[in-house]
Amino acid sequence: MSESPSQVISPSKAAARIRAAAVDAFATSGYGGTTTREIAARLDMSPAAMYPHYRSKEELLFAISYEGHTAALDVVVSADLPDEAPSTRLQALIGAFASWQATHHAQARVVQYELNALTPEHYRDVVKLRRDITHIVRSVVDAGAASGEFTVPDGEGVTLALMSLCVDICRWFPAGAYTEPEAVADLYAGLAMRLVGAA
Repeated sequence: MSESPSQVISPSKAAARIRAAAVDAFATSGYGGTTTREIAARLDMSPAAMYPHYRSKEELLFAISYEGHTAALDVVVSADLPDEAPSTRLQALIGAFASWQATHHAQARVVQYELNALTPEHYRDVVKLRRDITHIVRSVVDAGAASGEFTVPDGEGVTLALMSLCVDICRWFPAGAYTEPEAVADLYAGLAMRLVGAA
């Protein structure tokens, strides 16, 4: 990759506006069903005006995906409580991750479900961030199993189930009684305790 992810994301206001418009378009019509012309039209600009910021639709998707996964990772890292018991840590982690997925459900829908449209190099960059998030959750699941606080026959399987539950929030939120991220966070923190067989 000729540029680092941070360069592609770009802190400029114009680039941020383009990413926001693209998130809205991709979340509504899908990556494959959206053109750069349609994204530009949302901003009342010509497609050519986008090129100084993003040379292609795929590069724009990469910026959105990398930015979203970095934000989710930051949320999980900040929520972790290393000095607390595994049950407290897991509830905090899953609650925070679930809340982020609900709060940013349009962006999350794009970053979770459009990965296959990335180039192999960009895909690897984003998947590394996903693995970092999964590793943090797995380490807490393993800590709880080792201490006897959790009853998990398969730490990897339970971790995958927890991650799957959380990333799927963006597909349905908001729905029914769950229209506030805080309610989703509480629900998923409780579900996490059941999945790990916490007392």
